[in-house]
Amino acid sequence: MDWKKGIIYGSFAAGALLFLTGRRPAGLVVAGVGLATLAVEHPERFEDLWKRLPEYIDKGSKLVDGAATFLEKLSQQQGGGYRNIPVAGGSRY
Repeated sequence: MDWKKGIIYGSFAAGALLFLTGRRPAGLVVAGVGLATLAVEHPERFEDLWKRLPEYIDKGSKLVDGAATFLEKLSQQQGGGYRNIPVAGGSRY
């Protein structure tokens, strides 16, 4: 593995980790470094990714919609979900 691949994979992994831990701006910047390195190193792959981007966005939005529907049904079956959880420090009995 050469150093450019290390930058690409490392920045995507670090960007995802930062994004998932709530540091979204930093995650986007770090992932952008990986994307820019990918575009310079492999312009043909970047062009293919760019052409397929609408397909990826469509699949991602369907996944998010499905997860939201699932969580909504789950909360309805549990009788209101998190709103029925007692407040911390309150009496349960």
